Amino acid sequence: MIAEEILPDELLDRIRSRAADYDRNNSFFHEDLQELAAAGYLKVFVPEPDGGLGLGLEAAAALQRRLATAGPATALAVNMHLVWTGVAHVLAARGDHSLDFVLQEAAKGEIFAFGISEAGNDSMLFDSETTAEPRDDGAYSFTGRKIFTSMSPAWTRLGIFGKDRDAREGSGELVFGFIERDTPGHETLSDWDTVGMRASQSNTTLLHGAVVPPERIFRKLPVGPHQDPLIFAIFACFETLLAAVYTGIGERAFTLAVEAALRRTSAKYGGRSFAQDPDIRWKIADAAMAMDAIETHLSSVARDVDAQADHGAQWFPKFVGLKVRATENARTMVDLAIRVSGGSSYFRGSELERLYRDVLAGIFHPSNDESAHTTVANAWLGPLES
Repeated sequence: MIAEEILPDELLDRIRSRAADYDRNNSFFHEDLQELAAAGYLKVFVPEPDGGLGLGLEAAAALQRRLATAGPATALAVNMHLVWTGVAHVLAARGDHSLDFVLQEAAKGEIFAFGISEAGNDSMLFDSETTAEPRDDGAYSFTGRKIFTSMSPAWTRLGIFGKDRDAREGSGELVFGFIERDTPGHETLSDWDTVGMRASQSNTTLLHGAVVPPERIFRKLPVGPHQDPLIFAIFACFETLLAAVYTGIGERAFTLAVEAALRRTSAKYGGRSFAQDPDIRWKIADAAMAMDAIETHLSSVARDVDAQADHGAQWFPKFVGLKVRATENARTMVDLAIRVSGGSSYFRGSELERLYRDVLAGIFHPSNDESAHTTVANAWLGPLES
């Protein structure tokens, strides 16, 4: 099954036609989500016998890359649903069925979102500022503030984590679980008024003692770095699918650059197109080679996850390296497209103007540039000496 069959041109055209209004109005992509759900897109990782597409990470990355060429903010938000279902898929393929219920519920139409990020928490998955308080019945109540909760208007299941500070003889324990939309004790703020990626509506979520029952608590981990399969699966899906979205943005920008070079004419070259300008030709050629490289890189990493390749300690450097390379490459592509397209792209409402704002979000997603370089340096050189 190829990406064009699941996301036909007609569907992409409709998504692209709505993107500008979503951005202008700072509104959620309800129509896109309805059409994607109807196409079975939210069941990419759900096994075929359960009514899903039964695909792996490489195929999902190709789909997200294609979707992002039409609606970057739509693709970025849908990523969060695909991350959780992808994590369940990656774990199940390795014999860990602790999140099978995620795939079962996705098959029934539930929509998952990612309530993990916290302001100032550089440790990401290895520590939390949210309090997870154990209850006598095995449930936990969560109190804290989660930022960048994409899909805020639409999720029916929110994956969260927090820290039980008294567990493990006072060293603390990280507790992961899911709340449902009708669970008391959570609040969504209307604070998503950003430069770009506006349709994602990644609002802040406040947890006011939201209770996760024991059957929805799916992991308890020590504070600090560790090699639990859940952490591997989250990094694998989050970073790879994120890289796919930004690769799609870069691909669209490159397409617009080529179209502009062929469309614009130059008096310097006797009214011929800018495609005859040696400097423009160099820029386009350079960009084409960069796109070939990142597309191959993305497919390679995703394919290795599907094949359960053994990269050992190099897995995490591969994931963060892919994310940084993809987001930076996308920024380069958008910048080049604007230079080739000329001053018209500087006006509000042009697609490139919107891509210019959307692509900036790439620098804020984990792992950021500094964290990624630390991870890669540690893998090759060992940690800094104290």
